[in-house]
Formats: sequence, structure tokens, C-alpha cells
Amino acid sequence: MASIVHVLGARPNFVKAAPVIEALRAGGADQAVVHTGQHYDERMSEIFFQELGLPEPDVNLGVGSGGHAAQTAALMIGLEQEFTTRSPALVIVYGDVNSTIAAALVAAKLHIPVAHVEAGLRSFDMTMPEEVNRRLTDQLSDLCLVTSPEAIGHLAAEGIAVERAHFVGNPMIDTLLKNLDAFDTAKVRAAHGLPERYVLATLHRPANVDHPETAATLVKALHGVADLAEVVIPVHPRGRANLLAAGLDEHAGVHVLEPLGYIDFVAAVRGAAAVVTDSGGLQEETTILGVPCLTVRPNTERPITITHGTNRLVTFGDLVPETRKALDAGQAATTRKPPLWDGHAGPRIAEVVMEFLGD
Repeated sequence: MASIVHVLGARPNFVKAAPVIEALRAGGADQAVVHTGQHYDERMSEIFFQELGLPEPDVNLGVGSGGHAAQTAALMIGLEQEFTTRSPALVIVYGDVNSTIAAALVAAKLHIPVAHVEAGLRSFDMTMPEEVNRRLTDQLSDLCLVTSPEAIGHLAAEGIAVERAHFVGNPMIDTLLKNLDAFDTAKVRAAHGLPERYVLATLHRPANVDHPETAATLVKALHGVADLAEVVIPVHPRGRANLLAAGLDEHAGVHVLEPLGYIDFVAAVRGAAAVVTDSGGLQEETTILGVPCLTVRPNTERPITITHGTNRLVTFGDLVPETRKALDAGQAATTRKPPLWDGHAGPRIAEVVMEFLGD
């Protein structure tokens, strides 16, 4: 079996990679895990390896945070050394973070094939760093592993050969379904002193938190939500300073937490009356859990979470009235699961990868 290197750098990568690594392991694949250290807080990285049963990373590049250019350059330097030393037959990348595009660029220039899990998602908003990353990664990828049907059309429109695209489903949902019994809302509520009824918020996109004026407007809207129901917000390292400077924790109904591990976080999501977010993955998780999701963004690269799930896009201005509607409506009794979000994406990805490698 030819060697495979998985490049992981941020929380969503770990959640998506776990079922892929497990399925390839079952098939006897020779694998290595490179953790770039893009998320350097233990609660944002190492704990996910423990909770998701991932093997310990073979290396942690320890890149940490920084501007896009500095971080991507540091990632490329470290990854070039790793790929040159390991000479893998395939590099697998996940999602749309800087680790993803850095690995794809380095691999392509070393003539190493690339597989992109979550290919073809598009917001059509090039002001988003993630949109730049995902578009370029797909152009460089030999295998475009697609999580939702519309992504196939996006890839075709960009001139990517149809034989490179494979509709495999969503491995993030594999992880969610596998761990359903572990998501104990009562336990996490007791551990963190959470109220019986709450709105869970998580916000970290540059457009929402990087500028003090914008962060202040967002905090004002969150305080309005807290007037309707208490708000629980595990604060991501990105934007923490601006959100707190804007007075996030000055409302009695706002509970500011440190970042949570995967199990505790999804347990908190599962028990929420509603979720306010700008995260891509959380739009998907709430779709399966049936929790009303209000996405504070002008667009989403995951429109299937709106057509098949509980997600809706909101502005700062309509966040409070839309939250009121969501709270009044309650959780959906049933939701229509997107196609192939069935818990078996990992094995389908492993099958495509092993066929590609000729094993």
C-alpha cells in the first residue's frame, strides 16, 4: 500500500479526517498524520485527537497563528520538508483553511497527487479567505471528494474534469452520528453552569470579529439576543480581544466560555434552543441535530443546509427578530437529511483513494 499523508490544521479538519483515517486503516493503508499547529490551543487541537480516536500526529509543525502570508509561508516551508522526507504517494487535505491550500501548493510543485475532502463548495464571495483557499485547492487536486451534489456543478463550471470529482458524502456527519450517544447535554450543562434554556453562539470569521467597529455592532446584536434567552458563547481565540473589548461579557445573560472540546461542544449545541454562528461546519451539524441555526453571514458555501436543514442566513440587523422566530418555532421534529449524509462517507472516500492508488 502506497503511503498517504493527511494534513490537519484546525478543528473541522480533525472531525472530517477521523472517519477517513479509520476507513483507510481498516483497508491496510500506510498513513501519516501531519498536524500543522494552525490551531495551537489544546482545546482547539490535541483534544480532538483524543476524543475522535485519531492516531497521535507523526509530526506537529507548531506554526501557530499569524497573518495569511506569514502563516501560509511558514506552513509551506514546514510541509515541503515533510513531503520531501516522506515522499508520499498521495496528500489528503480537508476543508478550506490555510493549512489546506499550503499543502496543496507544496504537493503540486513536488508532483505529489492531492485529494481534497470537501471539494466544490462555493460561497462565490472572493472577499472570504476560505473561498480563495477552496477554489485554488480544487484546481490543484487530482481527487475532488464532494460532500453535496451542487458542488459537482461548481467544479464542472471551473473546468475541472468530471473524472476527478467523486460524490462521497460528508465525513463530518460520520463523526457526528458515531458519537451521538456521547453528546450528553445535561452533563455539559452541569459542568459549565449553563442555564436550562440558552442560545449557543460561536463567531470567528474575520469579517465579523477582526475590526473593532464591526465587533461592537455584533456584540450589541448578541446582547439583544440575550434579552430573549441567555447566550452561551465559547470564545474562539480569533476575535476574543475585540469581542471582549466591545463588552461581550457585560450583559448578565451572556456566559463567556473558553473553547470546548468536540464532545462537550456538540453536546452544548444539541441542547441549545438555537445556534448563532458564522461557522461552516456548525451549519452542517445543526442540520442533522435539528437545532435552529442562524448564520451571521451574507452567503454560505453550504446552501444544502438551508434547503435540507435548519439553517438560515441573517444580518446583524435582523439577528434579534430572527432569533425570536427560531425560539418561538422550536426544534424541528424531523429534518430532511442531505444525500449521502448517512455516516458512511469515510469508507466511500477510502474506496476512491485506494482505487486511485491502485491498491
